[in-house]
Amino acid sequence: MTDPVELEIFREIFHSIAEEMGASLRRSAFSPNIRERRDYSCAVFDRRAQVVAMGDHMPVHLGSMPMSVRAVIERLELRPGDVAMVNDPFAGGTHLPDITLVAPVFVVRGTRGEDFSDLSLREGHDFSRAAQGSGYSSSLPKTGAKRSGARRREASVSSSPRLNRLRQSSGSAKTKTSGAKAQIRRDVLHGTAEAVPFPKAGVRTKSTGATSKTSPDFYVASRAHHADVGGAAAGSMGLSREIYQEGLRIPPVFFVRGGELQRDVLQMVLANVRTPDEREGDLGAQIAACNTGARRLAEVCRRYGVPRVHRAMGELQEYAERMTRTLLKGIPPGEYSAEDFLDNDGINDLPVRVAVVIRIDQPKRGGAEPIVTIDFTGSDPQAEGSINAVEAITYSACFYVFRCLLAEDVPAAAGIMRPIRVIAPEGTVVNARPPAAVAGGNVEMSQRIVDTLFRALAKAMRERIPAASSGTMNNLTIGGLFPPDHPRAGEPFAYYETIAGGMGARPTQDGISGVHTHMTNSLNTPSEALEYAYPFRVTRYSLRPDSGGAGKHRGGDGIVRELELLCDADVTLLADRRARGPYGLHGGRDGAPGRNLVIRNDGSEFPIPAKGSVRLKRGDRVRIESPGGGGWGEVKDRENA
Repeated sequence: MTDPVELEIFREIFHSIAEEMGASLRRSAFSPNIRERRDYSCAVFDRRAQVVAMGDHMPVHLGSMPMSVRAVIERLELRPGDVAMVNDPFAGGTHLPDITLVAPVFVVRGTRGEDFSDLSLREGHDFSRAAQGSGYSSSLPKTGAKRSGARRREASVSSSPRLNRLRQSSGSAKTKTSGAKAQIRRDVLHGTAEAVPFPKAGVRTKSTGATSKTSPDFYVASRAHHADVGGAAAGSMGLSREIYQEGLRIPPVFFVRGGELQRDVLQMVLANVRTPDEREGDLGAQIAACNTGARRLAEVCRRYGVPRVHRAMGELQEYAERMTRTLLKGIPPGEYSAEDFLDNDGINDLPVRVAVVIRIDQPKRGGAEPIVTIDFTGSDPQAEGSINAVEAITYSACFYVFRCLLAEDVPAAAGIMRPIRVIAPEGTVVNARPPAAVAGGNVEMSQRIVDTLFRALAKAMRERIPAASSGTMNNLTIGGLFPPDHPRAGEPFAYYETIAGGMGARPTQDGISGVHTHMTNSLNTPSEALEYAYPFRVTRYSLRPDSGGAGKHRGGDGIVRELELLCDADVTLLADRRARGPYGLHGGRDGAPGRNLVIRNDGSEFPIPAKGSVRLKRGDRVRIESPGGGGWGEVKDRENA
């Protein structure tokens, strides 16, 4: 076993790489949803495509991302300079707006036996050339031609004015090519750039004397929620009956090949979305994030050597498994069951049941088999509306719940799930089959799965499990055309945000008010950023008094958020916990359910459903009142405290 101090150093190194990938994505992104709300996630994977480190990003993304990486490597043969794209929920994705980019990392080994002091990215791995060719700005910006206006592209893909300004402010880099393909490689320690031939697999390169191979040393991945990917409703989060209505479905495909952007793939994506400039910029930011992760891994290999890095990754997996097994041994053996419900699926006004049985077995001495079985048998069949979860979402929720029970310094690695087996019957709301609609599975069903798991575990771990939090992401999307008095008059826009609620009370203290909980870890969109980018005005943004459930410890309060439209637009809501509030635990009272209202220009009010769309006029306001968290413990105990 590696020295514990060294293992902790490597854990922090890999985690910092994932965090820096996220920072690169955020700083480069165009849309407020990614730049301001931070609706993205990044992760680092070992050579077996097992997750080693995750950024402190979105739990619903991170727990399911390994399935996207696996789907990519099963269907595509990734070589140096490649980047794959996928958003298909039935191929490791979550829902269509979450587009994942996966890149292999090849590290060049020198020809001096075990001396790995001269390591760099394998030629052809740097994605900056693809970024330049597409109008993106990556690690090597290049000045491009300006264009007039920000209209939708027609025949060709050109760079946006904002990207041109970014390039001009960053300077330009010219490269010389010789032979067939040329690819930029920059020295990862000193920042110098040189042009080297892009090698074919298995060909020895003159520049380093290294031999190519087709098996990656690592993988990196970035996932971001794109504010629109087409479909019937602006924002691609509307109520649907099948996935074909929800937007563009992308199986694992090459987005960059050998350092060259696949223009036909990009054009296909941009031709099917309402906001192509924004999508192009955000995809470029995801490429930049992958590039950052690849470069940092190369730096680590230069310093420590590839074998040592691989060994550290393997030992981190084993450490995560050992810590999980230690946790599970402390839970009394037995079966713990629970159920919870979504209000409805938006089509039929019937509650949708999630049922779980968690079986804790007595571990055998030295055994490596799973000791926890999470069985969702008994959950409802997949629904007609768009609240179905795919298997990746259910797995992600289970990963999140048990990660929460571990110490903070345990790596968020694949080893956590080795002692845990998940049974999610196919054809149910926790493992839907195509062509089920799944937009809400990622955001609403995932929250209910977490609530149900915690409710079951509360029977075994009374003093560790909180009451239910708001249990919904309160997804709000608004789409239309900029009004005539706006500088972007006539152009389409699509805005998406989630709205926080109350945290459930904890066994030792009150819940937090107005916070994103569980499977979401995003921020609010600042009022200033929202009003600058979109034809809206924030007329109210406050806590919702007394919406948290009473108890020995009170649940956190929800939020009141009210927006005034400055143009006609379609407003879509995908939310839950409107019929019944989040549950309290051990005598604590339920949190208040949420409410949705439209206030017309004439002052009249009317409620709108939690799942559906409505057309509003200029001057109308939409108000969302999010649920509070459940209380924990008897109210009388608070009064006596």
